[in-house]
Amino acid sequence: MPTISQFYGIIIRMFFEEHAPPHFHAQYGEYKAAINILSLELMEGQLPRRGLNLVLDWAELHRDELLNDWDKCRLHHQPDKIKPLP
Repeated sequence: MPTISQFYGIIIRMFFEEHAPPHFHAQYGEYKAAINILSLELMEGQLPRRGLNLVLDWAELHRDELLNDWDKCRLHHQPDKIKPLP
């Protein structure tokens, strides 16, 4: 599972050949969650409120890049790295 970004202790990853809808995985300490790229909704798992807000802010800024990485992962190609939050 490639890591595509890291910021404030949060790791963002995508699986190869993942099921729809387009989403990514976020890990913050012992917390893990899957976030829908299109709706920016929590699909499964949980993150602390601060971590979730950071992840959603980041995802909103990089939605097009996330969708591009989603397409690459579906084809089993290495996704691009995405800039972290400053």
